[in-house]
Amino acid sequence: MRIGILTGGGDVPGLNVAIKAIVHAAAERGWEVLGLRRGWLGLLAVDPASEASRAEWTMPLMTARVRTIDRDGGTILHTSRLDPTTLHKSQAPKSMASEFAAADTIDATPHAKRAIAGLKLDAIIALGGDGTLRFAARLAANGVPVISIPKTMDNDVHGTDYAIGFSTAITRSVDAVTALRTTAGSHERVMIVELFGRHSGQTALYTGLLAAADRTFIAEAPFDLARAAELLEKDRLGNPARYSVAVISEGARPIGGSVSEKGPADPSGRKHLGGIGELLGEACRTKSAEGVIVQNLAYLMRSGPPDATDRMIALSFGILAVELLAGGFAPRMCALKDGNFRGVPIESPLEGPRRLDVAACYDTEQYRARFQEIEGLGLWGV
Repeated sequence: MRIGILTGGGDVPGLNVAIKAIVHAAAERGWEVLGLRRGWLGLLAVDPASEASRAEWTMPLMTARVRTIDRDGGTILHTSRLDPTTLHKSQAPKSMASEFAAADTIDATPHAKRAIAGLKLDAIIALGGDGTLRFAARLAANGVPVISIPKTMDNDVHGTDYAIGFSTAITRSVDAVTALRTTAGSHERVMIVELFGRHSGQTALYTGLLAAADRTFIAEAPFDLARAAELLEKDRLGNPARYSVAVISEGARPIGGSVSEKGPADPSGRKHLGGIGELLGEACRTKSAEGVIVQNLAYLMRSGPPDATDRMIALSFGILAVELLAGGFAPRMCALKDGNFRGVPIESPLEGPRRLDVAACYDTEQYRARFQEIEGLGLWGV
């Protein structure tokens, strides 16, 4: 069997671990693995008939080549963000220019299928977040044998309790908040730390809980801006060290307001999130006699090598993906459900982002995590 693997969307620690696991598990069965560079873009750009194109857009993966890659974060296959079902000509490789003669946007699914056939691939293993997983399901619906592996530090994929990258993102964020306390305390200020989290507040919720932040603001629960500022100033004054700490999701919004966005939209119409921390900071400046520190952790959350949890889950997902292929060509997504690794319907991510159960884990009055009943709760609560 000849397998093509790719990584799409934002990078997270653990991708290289999964790639290595796939290559080793495939080698044990005598299978060949071909890496596709830059996610779905590589599949659209490659010309299977051209040796130079194959060298640019693909990477043969043998056990010797992946021997040390699990020591590093990110992905050796690189990555890209695009949706082949609504591919804009500005995102497309030059080789596809003729396909945009009648429109600025096309569905490149047929092109992707031709490339898979031209590369003589028997199956695809796609590692990614929402967009990557959606197109994996689309290919599966069009007859391509596909196994998908969820990765996102937001942990917001339907069908699985866990996605690669989440634990490391929490670890990085907790470490950063802990380190920043020295500056906040030295200057006696309110400190606001903004984290990634477009639709789901899980990274903020657990960072706030584990770093013992005074207040936490999540994407699922709009908050009163003025009251939040008053509470944080009260927290600051009540602390003998005269500082307070807030953690906030980039997708959080004030009551009656909208999610903060910045910069122009990409060809798919999606804008970058960011700025809600500054908005809360401005409100705090009107309530506090001291200054306010606003820190956006951004890409620091997904930098560096994976922690032990992400290593273990990435390793297991990689092995599981090959096992699922060995068991037949039924399209599946690798998942961790109720503490067990299993394959679930590949269409699961199409249900939309997985969000927090606010009533079960969050106090909307005090803006804090709240787990009242721990018995029977999963590792990450929701």
